[in-house]
Amino acid sequence: MKLRLVHVEEQTIETAVLEDGRLLEYHREASSGGQTAGNIYKGKVVNVLPGMQAAFVDIGQGKNAFLYIDDLLHPNLERQPQDKPSITALLRVGQELPVQIVKEPQGGKGARVTTHYSLPGRFLVYMPHADYVGVSKKIGSEAERSRLRQAGEEIREAGEGIILRTAAEGESRESLGKDAAHLRRLWQSVTRRAEHAPAPNELHREVGLMQRIVRDMLDVETDRIWIDDERALAEARAMIKEKAPAMESMLRLYSPAGRAALFESHAVYPQLEKAFARRIRLASGADLVWDQTEALTVIDVNTGKYTGSTDLEETAFHTNMEAAEEIARLLRLRDAGGIVIIDFIDMTDALHRGRVLERLEQLLRKDRTKCHVVGWTKLGLLELTRKKMRENAAGRLYEPCAACRGSGRIYTGLPAAGR
Repeated sequence: MKLRLVHVEEQTIETAVLEDGRLLEYHREASSGGQTAGNIYKGKVVNVLPGMQAAFVDIGQGKNAFLYIDDLLHPNLERQPQDKPSITALLRVGQELPVQIVKEPQGGKGARVTTHYSLPGRFLVYMPHADYVGVSKKIGSEAERSRLRQAGEEIREAGEGIILRTAAEGESRESLGKDAAHLRRLWQSVTRRAEHAPAPNELHREVGLMQRIVRDMLDVETDRIWIDDERALAEARAMIKEKAPAMESMLRLYSPAGRAALFESHAVYPQLEKAFARRIRLASGADLVWDQTEALTVIDVNTGKYTGSTDLEETAFHTNMEAAEEIARLLRLRDAGGIVIIDFIDMTDALHRGRVLERLEQLLRKDRTKCHVVGWTKLGLLELTRKKMRENAAGRLYEPCAACRGSGRIYTGLPAAGR
């Protein structure tokens, strides 16, 4: 059974996804809307750097946003020039333009922004200037993909781009057209605001967590949604009636009546604590060592207490297959992004290596965040990337230790010989 839990407090909203009691996803943000990815601003160019082919744009967030030249060129790759022009030919200091956040500020860095605007709806993503139709790769039926692509061509206007989401599968052309028309009106509202607003200024705010649950996370696999707040339940019910009335029956109000609170009754917090540990024990006795650096995530697979029963190759293979399952889950749960390097236990059998790679790819297709498995490196490491839009969940849940500043080591002073 797949459950979604929504816990509402005065300042925060937390949501968790569990499948057969196992935690798959966790999100937390301020009730007022803490996410900025997806927001659109009218910004002002404050610096153009030809050596980096990039510019810094003031969007009113304190730290200037970073705009790379690829995010200025046409959003359709087939329409981009083979030789990129200098960014100085496209932008000048003082120029004003609308930009959309694609990657939230992290650490000392400002947000990354783009002019490849996109507005997600229930069934599709609307891109006003992309001029193409795409279909979610998670829709496996070629006949359905062809039908949706044809519907997309029919409902889009000249120059517009549309990506049909997984939720579009089986939906009528009329439903898809209504979604596109709503998003088109929203974009027109943004452009009208941009004409008159001074820079910097917010033009469009991405919806909050509760709205995203309804828009993005309702699917036929979800059996029940438990919400522990009557007002939030009423809000969710109103949105579902408008967007997916057939799914209204899965909503439930959680009333403890003397029992443990919602997240406690489903053991969410103990599972979170284990998932965010540096060393994660697997059911067999093997373990993962998970290290997060500023540049990438490194995961080491160890046999630990698991010794197998046949030979070293079989032990390595079974451990790696089990590790692949857990790594795919933890990438979603920890919301890890960027480059990920996995040091699986060495396998000499090419068939085993292929099966581990295939299994990991299969599991990552279930991830709503885009993942790309690059493959095995010459050193026998597995390399993949996961789209990075915001600070990972660990950064939102934990604060760096004041003593070690997050390194896990405490300085004790140089030895006498080094003084």
